[in-house]
Amino acid sequence: GAAIFGCAGLTLGRDEAAFFRAYDPFGFILFARNIDSPEQLRRLTDALRDCVGRDAPILIDQEGGRVQRLRAPHWREWTPPLDFVTAAGDHAARALHLRYQLIALELGSVGIDANCAPVADLITAATHPFLKNRCYGADPERVSVLARAVAQGLLDGGCLPVVKHMPGHGRTDVDTHKALPTVSASAAELEDDLAPFRTLNHALIGMTGHLVFPVWDAENPATLSPAIIRDVIRGSIGFDGLLLTDDIDMEALGGTIPE
Repeated sequence: GAAIFGCAGLTLGRDEAAFFRAYDPFGFILFARNIDSPEQLRRLTDALRDCVGRDAPILIDQEGGRVQRLRAPHWREWTPPLDFVTAAGDHAARALHLRYQLIALELGSVGIDANCAPVADLITAATHPFLKNRCYGADPERVSVLARAVAQGLLDGGCLPVVKHMPGHGRTDVDTHKALPTVSASAAELEDDLAPFRTLNHALIGMTGHLVFPVWDAENPATLSPAIIRDVIRGSIGFDGLLLTDDIDMEALGGTIPE
């Protein structure tokens, strides 16, 4: 099935395994609730793949800073990406490449093969604090360079990057975990937001954001908008890889999971 599922705890429950076996999802995603130690985590990733009988992709959000599922004492603690970029200055691209190559190696050692990064969103005056220090900057050209460095670092460490959040999440002061934002910018203004995603349109995997862009679709958030996916993400950005939604359990989408 065309879904990515999580599980409830540190081990795979019997009912969960039976459901996954019957549904055969595309893959799985892990959260902090699933992680205790390297040994435990390796057993869990093995169990998830065993229950579907194939090498299903296993994803995680390991950006660093607040959004980091693998933590000390067993794994490195990373500063928020924006702090890291600021400290690295002119060496930020090389530093990010090395940082995410190390992250990829840590993930691979416990059976995780895809990381939901880079965050290619631009910082603007409206960017909500939940997102701001997860970004790399405000200048489209610089963010493009840094996002490419993150993606290449993950690839060089043996991990697939997931580019997020298309078509851009930086122009809202609303946390999409809590509510659905509307971005009132014009098409011309949004060209800056699209630029970093265009430079990564060759990536294998991308992720949508739960935001309404009236200039493109006044009714539906990007995740649920055929027009935005077809005309903006596939069209203007030129992304033709596998497109994932952001978490559909976030309150931005409203309704029930089936809806």
